[in-house]
Amino acid sequence: MRVVSPVIVALDVPTLDEARSLAARIGDAVGAVKVGMELFGAEGPAAVRAFEHQGVFLDLKLHDIPTTVRRTVGALAPLGAELLNIHALGGRAMMEAANQTKGATKILAVTILTSLGDGDLKEVGLPPADEAVPMLAALARDAGCDGVVCAPPDIAAVRAVCPPPFLIVTPGVRPSGAAADDQARVMTPREAIAAGADRLVVGRPITRAADPRSAAEAIVRELA
Repeated sequence: MRVVSPVIVALDVPTLDEARSLAARIGDAVGAVKVGMELFGAEGPAAVRAFEHQGVFLDLKLHDIPTTVRRTVGALAPLGAELLNIHALGGRAMMEAANQTKGATKILAVTILTSLGDGDLKEVGLPPADEAVPMLAALARDAGCDGVVCAPPDIAAVRAVCPPPFLIVTPGVRPSGAAADDQARVMTPREAIAAGADRLVVGRPITRAADPRSAAEAIVRELA
């Protein structure tokens, strides 16, 4: 039986045709695809249904009052996405509301965006990431979430307070030698898994490669 890759490829493109073409070039070298706000905003539910056979992480980062989030999750759950995320900074009541209507979809709470450094957090009145992230992860766990999304350097701190089967999904993963792009806190795939991550979200190092499938396979080999 084929071992499912922990890699989730980010289909951050504006049209479903582009997403289908990209996914076809990558094939089964990844374990799932990520449908984000750009693609979902352009194509709607069809962007999830098109990849239901591959597994979908629906990356919408919901953040609103509890009633609105509960109803929105309830509307999205029938699409069959494996994972759906919300913002932990929405608070306990909002996270609890999201988990009331999730069905079979697993809810992930975004802790602190990987694009934010400690200087950015200070500017908006938040503590440094090494304090904020494990605190938010524990709150998400207590609110019924299935896991969190956190930056690679925060994985070990989250795992210390939230043991398995609580999921840790991490973006900001860059293979050795790859550019960091707009991610402030990055780590290699091997380092992220060793620290305790379950799933890795990888975008440009795969999607902008001359051969996306080979790039994805190289990451899997790095993990092995």
